[in-house]
Amino acid sequence: MLYRRHLRIKVLQALYSWHIGGIDDVIRGEKLLLESINKLHDLFIYQLSFLVEIKRFAEVRIEENKLKFYPTPQDLNPNFRFVENKVLNCIEQNNDFILNENKLKINWSDQSDLILKFYNLLKSKDFYNVYLSTKESTIENDKRFLLKVTDQLLSEFELLRYYYEEKSVYFTDGYDLVILLIINFFENFSAKFNSQSLLPSIYKPAVNGINEDRDFVRNLYRLVLRNEEELVNELKVRTKNWEFDRIPLMDVILLKMAIIELQEMETVPVKVTMNEYIELAKYFSTANSKVFVNGVLDRLIREFKENGKIKKTGRGLLE
Repeated sequence: MLYRRHLRIKVLQALYSWHIGGIDDVIRGEKLLLESINKLHDLFIYQLSFLVEIKRFAEVRIEENKLKFYPTPQDLNPNFRFVENKVLNCIEQNNDFILNENKLKINWSDQSDLILKFYNLLKSKDFYNVYLSTKESTIENDKRFLLKVTDQLLSEFELLRYYYEEKSVYFTDGYDLVILLIINFFENFSAKFNSQSLLPSIYKPAVNGINEDRDFVRNLYRLVLRNEEELVNELKVRTKNWEFDRIPLMDVILLKMAIIELQEMETVPVKVTMNEYIELAKYFSTANSKVFVNGVLDRLIREFKENGKIKKTGRGLLE
């Protein structure tokens, strides 16, 4: 469910917290890191539940409008396109979703204002009315609609963010990442999904009892902290043209993580490591960080190859 980039982001956040003094114990830091990743699944369920609740609210509104003293023709002949959304109905009837929703004790009954405001916002959007007017009811149309709801509304709905802030600090930190997970889930949703289907997990399925993604997270976090002095020395040697103490902390952490991947992660291709950390520098550090990280990594990789410090298993991993 989570891509390696997402996992790198969580490790980056945990290491940043360590360096600014938020955590001072490696074991506790690792435990909090893994817990923060597990909490992403809880927030994933909450977000699916919220969208299902909006649909349920729309169903109630349709029935209430029929009972008006002077119902309009539209009240008596409502448009059911949204409440019959195949994706949301499949999720609502899915046993794994129901089990997780009950486990988390999710209940939106005391959030009627929040639900109403999102529903009214949704109805005000042109794409909503276009969707209602679509003649053909297909799962692809339903998916495209939910992708727009997630990308354009759910990602920007500040009242929901505030609600989650009160639930868990992990929900606050993981909100944007879970939006990406929801989008990925809808993009890959198929007609094969039914009540017995399992929702995606946070990590890729374990193979022979080994969870490679979980191990990747733990090893990356541990090895960066355990090799702190050596990593700093490696970087100081290759950044003599800069005052090391003035290099942005985020750049330093990204480079430390990259060095560990290059030297310790035997199955991660060199090109992947290089490209991933350049991209992370672009999104999480300064305007000049992408160029700086690119330059330092290019030199590091060249020298590591010459000195035999990069050991990769599998064809094409070293180039």
